[in-house]
Amino acid sequence: MAYAGDLKSPDAQASCGFDPHPGYQRIPQLPEARFMLKFVVVARRKPDWSHEKFRDYFVRVHGPMAQKIPGLRRYKQNFPAPDPNREPPDWDGVIELYFDSKATMEAAWETPEGRAATADVEVFADLSRTSWSVVDEITVIA
Repeated sequence: MAYAGDLKSPDAQASCGFDPHPGYQRIPQLPEARFMLKFVVVARRKPDWSHEKFRDYFVRVHGPMAQKIPGLRRYKQNFPAPDPNREPPDWDGVIELYFDSKATMEAAWETPEGRAATADVEVFADLSRTSWSVVDEITVIA
């Protein structure tokens, strides 16, 4: 599977709604590789929620809602792990959602399942400190 940073032809990039940076040289991929658009959410919990409550809700309630979103090809939840050598991050979860294209993603948000999952974010996340974006993932070592 290829991601936005892995597309090797302008036609493949354009067909998926991806506009590459001018002059950026892409690394050729295997012929079976295909594009997937990646959308990332950097989530921060509501101030009155513990880390444990946030993670539990995300895994047990929000994750199953996200799984029902039409067109969602891949979904990953990432949470900080205890590390005695580092300060904890200022985020509580990094979520990765993968779609076939930007059009597929936008259509997914407009479905009843997409709207329900989007509305649910307000339950557990501090929206003033949560951010999201389509990202240009570049695989350096695979």
